Amino acid sequence: MIAWSLPAFGINSLEQMQQDTPELRPGQVLIQVEAVSLNYRDLLVVLGRYNPKMHLPRIPASDGAGVVKAIGDGVTRVRPGDRVCGIFMQNWIDGRATPEKVRGALGGDIDGMLAEEVILSEHGVIRIPDYLTMEEAATLPCAALTAWNALVHAGHLTAGETVLIQGTGGVSIFALQFAKAMGARVLGTSSSDAKLDRARALGLDAGLNYRTQPEWAKWVLDQTRGQGADVIVEVGGAGTFAQSLSAVKMGGSVAQIGVLSQSSEPLQIPLILHKQVRVQGIYVGSRTQFEEMNRALEQNRIQPVIDEIYAFKDLPAALLRMQSGGHFGKIVVRVGAA
Repeated sequence: MIAWSLPAFGINSLEQMQQDTPELRPGQVLIQVEAVSLNYRDLLVVLGRYNPKMHLPRIPASDGAGVVKAIGDGVTRVRPGDRVCGIFMQNWIDGRATPEKVRGALGGDIDGMLAEEVILSEHGVIRIPDYLTMEEAATLPCAALTAWNALVHAGHLTAGETVLIQGTGGVSIFALQFAKAMGARVLGTSSSDAKLDRARALGLDAGLNYRTQPEWAKWVLDQTRGQGADVIVEVGGAGTFAQSLSAVKMGGSVAQIGVLSQSSEPLQIPLILHKQVRVQGIYVGSRTQFEEMNRALEQNRIQPVIDEIYAFKDLPAALLRMQSGGHFGKIVVRVGAA
């Protein structure tokens, strides 16, 4: 089988390699991968910025969908022919995260999904909703689940509340779709008026171009009659965190996800205290939460938003597209020779 291998850091270092499929052991499943979606974390891995000490070579990418081709002895959770995704962290099945559970992240701690075939534990796979294409299903393991946990488990979002999303990448667009399905009002920021228009077509209630109006926290307060947003899906990182604290409602939640920007400003501890803000780090989620999210997807027939689908051989171009920041929603790579 053919896989993309990272023998040294850098997009130009990626190589397509012919590899033997490992032997299928008891409790394992062999998946014929059909599609992989890219996350910003995958770009950081390839560039050597996620973990500069990562053992190489490594097969990148955490998110993929495919068909179970064979099962090992004792496997009961899936059977050949099932359409499945791998879960982001292969050891986090349920409950709270622990150091042990968050080990085994695909495309980081262990080889990922950018291969024609992968072998995973039966406990590390999950069936995907029947109505989704493989390309759509491949977007779920990281971006969708992160957005779901930001709103449901960190934000405790209820109908009628206000959510702020930042940008129009995969996590933010899933957060928009989930929040609207839950009856919330959604505000959004972007550097592109055209992207804001596309987001409005998905239900965005109001948008602001932060290039032309950089003080977006004041805009959020104006939009909420001085109250602030109930939940902020914080994907910007240190460079946007201070404004998120200003824009969040007293007693509201900041779901901290992104590391896209840096800042020399000190952390505004008084704002966290005086506004009684809940700041929750979001690191994807468990298989149980993935199953919960899939039920919501099926009930609401939410269609993942795909920016562009690349051929397997064009992985470097797909990563460059992500690096440019020009995408809207998810970038997907179709696995195989086609």
